[in-house]
Amino acid sequence: MRAFYNRTVLQQRTLQSLTRAVGVGLHSGQRVEITLRPAPPDTGIVFRRVDLPQSVDIAVAPEAVTDTRLASTLSSGDAKVHTVEHLMSACAGLGVDNLLVDITAEEVPILDGSAASFVFLLQSAGIAMQNAPRRFIRVKAPIRVAQGQGSDEKWASLEPFHGYKLSFEIDFQHPAVDATGQRVEFDLSEGSYARDIARARTFGFTKDVEMMRQNGLALGGGLDNAIVMDDYKVLNSDGLRYDDEFVKHKILDAMGDLYLLGKPLLAHYRAHRSGHALNNALLRQLQAQPQDWEVVSFEDVRNAPKGFGQLAPAW
Repeated sequence: MRAFYNRTVLQQRTLQSLTRAVGVGLHSGQRVEITLRPAPPDTGIVFRRVDLPQSVDIAVAPEAVTDTRLASTLSSGDAKVHTVEHLMSACAGLGVDNLLVDITAEEVPILDGSAASFVFLLQSAGIAMQNAPRRFIRVKAPIRVAQGQGSDEKWASLEPFHGYKLSFEIDFQHPAVDATGQRVEFDLSEGSYARDIARARTFGFTKDVEMMRQNGLALGGGLDNAIVMDDYKVLNSDGLRYDDEFVKHKILDAMGDLYLLGKPLLAHYRAHRSGHALNNALLRQLQAQPQDWEVVSFEDVRNAPKGFGQLAPAW
């Protein structure tokens, strides 16, 4: 065994130390504590339900997603973890490969409704390089899933690309949304995830929130952790964080949903009105077409896409 590791290899990453946060679940309204812990190379991201009589590990994987209504839910047997996408998005945006997430209830805390608090937690714990090559899923041929027809059509696709780029378009036909940008393209090699994407909050409409609460959902939601709109306008007194915050949150969600693949993608993700269900269907379609992708690593970081060899800048 070598006494040192070749530092030109693009390496896996974990945390330097553990970090904790306490909040409430968006839908359950339950108090929940999460502890983010460093993990060995090739562990991936594993959620651990430590509140159960015997703790249950749930490793991220497309087939572990068992519910995509309103959020992405992971399951192992009877154990579940809801609303994993914002934390997963932060991990994707900062390039964290290996992480243990101890959680004391069945829903990840919503915090401020974006991924910014998770970015802060991860960066305050410190990102550590590990003695193992970072492995990517490189898409070699287009992969597409769709639902509906005509003006009701929704779709998502992955296309070959030397890097990781996401293009998303929404169409809500609501005065407050129509007044904002509805299409965004984000290239991880060129933009700053923490600056450009992470602060975009989840959003909802008052009429939907009232209906969800009658069904025992959105019990932890409010103006401090979501953009809330009536039939005409945004109700939050501080307005929007980005001119195109709605579609940027869809990019944020997509990054989290796609990172449930268990490895970072080298691809161009394109989507029109996609959501958690279609994003998961896209990953399952990718798995069903093994001839159209390969696992790669970079023995020389200079061959990796621009920016991929650098740690994310401090918050």
